[in-house]
Amino acid sequence: MVERVPPFLYDVGERTEYKPLGHEEQVEHINAYICRPSFNTDKAVIVIHDILGWQFPDTRYMVDLVAAQGYLAICPDFFKGQPWTTTDHWADFADWLKKHDPTKVDRETDAVLKYLKEQYGAKKIGVVGFSWGGMAVHHLMLTNPELQTGVSFYGIIRNTEDRYNLLNPTFFIFGEKDHTISLKQITLLEEKLKQYCQVPYFLKVYPGQVHGFAQFKPDDTKPQDKPYIEQARKDMFDWIEKFV
Repeated sequence: MVERVPPFLYDVGERTEYKPLGHEEQVEHINAYICRPSFNTDKAVIVIHDILGWQFPDTRYMVDLVAAQGYLAICPDFFKGQPWTTTDHWADFADWLKKHDPTKVDRETDAVLKYLKEQYGAKKIGVVGFSWGGMAVHHLMLTNPELQTGVSFYGIIRNTEDRYNLLNPTFFIFGEKDHTISLKQITLLEEKLKQYCQVPYFLKVYPGQVHGFAQFKPDDTKPQDKPYIEQARKDMFDWIEKFV
């Protein structure tokens, strides 16, 4: 029997401990992790987690990293307490995903947008997502004009004709060795965006990188991958700075 390759999860492996710098807040019907920069700002970034959810240390590290760049950063619990866990069985993943559709994030996103504006005075808001969250970003860039820009990290591509007329500038980041997304899919995405998209967009593939590469904390990064991870993060912040 051939072992099934996990559809989203990168190799979690051993991880160093991480103490988050932010705090948790209640945002209407969901919880959220928030990290604020060292100064007041009206610029915010919503971080959408992967299938491991809003409490996964690598995700909170990325939220803190966004805040360190001068943005109010927030990661809502889009799964409402029901993330995928490392003890779950992949045979059940399809059923789990039906209940956690990355295109069904509008209600939570609207609640977070309202909260950021009313509680923190946010005026310009972007969104960044990883894997499952990358798919959610792609959806939001097609549907939500309140978001100034989006960065989608290795969101699995769904090739349908209604996926390319983006409302907002979008940056798509992929790893060359991602087992979930082929280079052929990425090429097709670029071709379709050229055909349909009327706003700025960019696609970039990082050599030798696997699914989930950009989320590793420094202590968990392999030396040969470090330059590409750092470049992906720099590229993300350069993109956000253009539009937020």
